[in-house]
Amino acid sequence: MNAPSLTLGYVPGATPAKWARIWAERHPDVPLHLHTVEAAEAVDALRAGTVDVALLRPITDTSGLSVIGLYDETTVAVVPKDHVFNAVDAINAADLDGEPRLLPIDDVVGWADAPGSPVDYRPETTGEAIELVAAGMGTLIVPQSLARLYHRKDLTYRPIVDAPVCPVAIAFRQGEQSEWVEEFVGIVRGRKAGSSRGRVQPAPKRTAREKTLAKQAARAAAGKVARKPGRATRGRR
Repeated sequence: MNAPSLTLGYVPGATPAKWARIWAERHPDVPLHLHTVEAAEAVDALRAGTVDVALLRPITDTSGLSVIGLYDETTVAVVPKDHVFNAVDAINAADLDGEPRLLPIDDVVGWADAPGSPVDYRPETTGEAIELVAAGMGTLIVPQSLARLYHRKDLTYRPIVDAPVCPVAIAFRQGEQSEWVEEFVGIVRGRKAGSSRGRVQPAPKRTAREKTLAKQAARAAAGKVARKPGRATRGRR
């Protein structure tokens, strides 16, 4: 019989470190494997069983999945550091009228009537679009977490006060979730240890060694999430 474990998929910009730490503290004997998935591939990874539960952005086809909304992200415009927007703390959508706008193929905002003039060339990824913003080709509209993830010293971003928000949700397969999936969902939703709403029974009192191991596992899990991304995502703040 295989030892219990849980695989969490999360899209770029999502930050599961806090929940991974709580998991390691409560369940040191049940490994939580963290698996980065591209936004467009998150649902497929979930349905294929590559991950047991996923932190993802809005999807239109939720068949066979249970989806629970978690929070809404602010939508921002990424521009060069010397752009006029750098003089203000926030902008309105109308301020982008006439601005060349980059729209990557992996866009996750889905703002149908977004302001600005779309650039003819569509970069494959948000990371590539960030490079083009730095080169002066246009602005980029993204959730704030992605602006932070791809931060560069020569770029800045400003909240768009009247833009639609970017929701983040947790999802898992209907009818197939294990007690560990339910436990993780409970942690994400703020359920306290030992809550009667969860299936997993409260862990017995741990020894000093077990507490030490749990702290080490929590630091390792948080470090994995915080590790710098690849070339296109350098300089995360």
